[in-house]
Amino acid sequence: MQIIEVTGYAVRSAVITMRRTGTPLEFVIFPMLHVASPTFYSQVRVRLRECDLIVIEGIRGRSLGVSALTLAYRFAPRRRRNGLQEQREAMLLPEAVPVINPDVTAAEAIADLKSLPRWTYVMLMVAAPVMGLVFALRGPRAFLDEDLVVEDLPSTLRAEMRADGPVEHALSDRRDQRLLDALGEILAERGAEPLRVAIVYGAGHVPAIVSGLWERHGYRPREAEWLTVLVPT
Repeated sequence: MQIIEVTGYAVRSAVITMRRTGTPLEFVIFPMLHVASPTFYSQVRVRLRECDLIVIEGIRGRSLGVSALTLAYRFAPRRRRNGLQEQREAMLLPEAVPVINPDVTAAEAIADLKSLPRWTYVMLMVAAPVMGLVFALRGPRAFLDEDLVVEDLPSTLRAEMRADGPVEHALSDRRDQRLLDALGEILAERGAEPLRVAIVYGAGHVPAIVSGLWERHGYRPREAEWLTVLVPT
């Protein structure tokens, strides 16, 4: 199943609705990119208004290490000619819909990264701002890269190696577990209600979300809607 599609002319994100027979509560997954066109975020906001609860990604608290990592996507929107925007809750979340954030703290995120070999950790911190500068200079066309494709099951050896690499595990494992635990609690407490629960998380987390809801609770993807993330000019 495709989650983020990259073609020669556009990047698209698949909004996935998951349901379980006999349960009125449904989960709607919004695979996000931290940098996109303003139109993409507007489209997500419109659809979030139709949801009853939003579960959103966002490392809580601050640290120099987390700030260094986010430089990878904070540079590109600063060049106005790129026509890109950084994802921000203020422009994304409708006021009337309650929001919960089960994500890790900054201290927990950095602790997971420091479990990597020291040289890997140092290189990661150095590479993030460099990647941000490259994205800023290349503009939207930098996003037309096959490495940005996300699928529930990696379709190439390169994608499989990235998905199973130690850096990816350090960045995602604890956060995915925390999210799935929170979704399980929502289902246990409110599964009998006809709710639309939005999951607004980075696209890289979505394979774990889909497989976790399937394996733990029997939810399956039933619908998908493509949203255009950006169209380079």
